[in-house]
Amino acid sequence: MRIRKGTTDDIPVILALLDGAVEWLVSQGRTRQWGSRPWSELPRGVETVRTYVTTGEPWIAEIDGIPVGTLTLTDGPGPYLPRVDEPERYVHLLAVDHRFSGRGIGSTLLAHAATETRRAGVRLLRVDCYAGDDGELVDYYERNGFTRTEAFTIGDDTWPGQVLARRL
Repeated sequence: MRIRKGTTDDIPVILALLDGAVEWLVSQGRTRQWGSRPWSELPRGVETVRTYVTTGEPWIAEIDGIPVGTLTLTDGPGPYLPRVDEPERYVHLLAVDHRFSGRGIGSTLLAHAATETRRAGVRLLRVDCYAGDDGELVDYYERNGFTRTEAFTIGDDTWPGQVLARRL
């Protein structure tokens, strides 16, 4: 596996990975996290990706030249959460091609995010995620060294979220 820095030219790649994640979630009956429509068909989804990629650092994981995962690091959370009182890096748009499940792609990307955060001289790495259903996504981040900080909801309390942090 190779992790390379992405560019705005990778927006279609990132959208395709997110679309694949939505397709997989839908096949599992898990539509509350990201809905049932591909990100590439949602103007707000496309704009979200464009905003994070142009203001942050996108990273693409590849196996044999095939994009299999992505995340983008920025200097803070999305507009739905308050910033903290110290420098931080924030993980956005983590997605893995589920055809390559079990290869540690997401964990490798998160480890890379921690390395890049340290390299930038920052000691706080945060992420937020969907905390509904069985809570497996929150557990996943905890297995990758993150600790729960604050819970939140979006949309009249219909979308439960969890912020997690990792001190480096």
